Amino acid sequence: LFLDRSDTVELPIKFIPCYAGCYHCQILLKSSCDVRVYEIECVVNTDHAEAELEFLTPAYQAVIQDIPISNMSSRDWKLEAILEGQGFYGPPLINVGLGETALYPLMFKPIAEC
Repeated sequence: LFLDRSDTVELPIKFIPCYAGCYHCQILLKSSCDVRVYEIECVVNTDHAEAELEFLTPAYQAVIQDIPISNMSSRDWKLEAILEGQGFYGPPLINVGLGETALYPLMFKPIAEC
């Protein structure tokens, strides 16, 4: 089935959440020959925040910083960690249950002075 632009209709939706969380809604579209129900789920996070970590440790000695990850959504999270930079280590996957806060252990182990 191929649709061209004349077969599509835009349905603008404005969503203004009051709080972070998971919002569900249904959109019911009816015509004389068709009924369609669309289910929409919007996940709203708190404001974007940046963080900076500074590690101070002698060469060849590891330091670990536990980074809290809070799951305020309505589902369990299975997160993949991609670490960039020499000397940084951590688990490749972390699971954060619904409504839980998990600690991601980020380790820095320098192999030289830097």
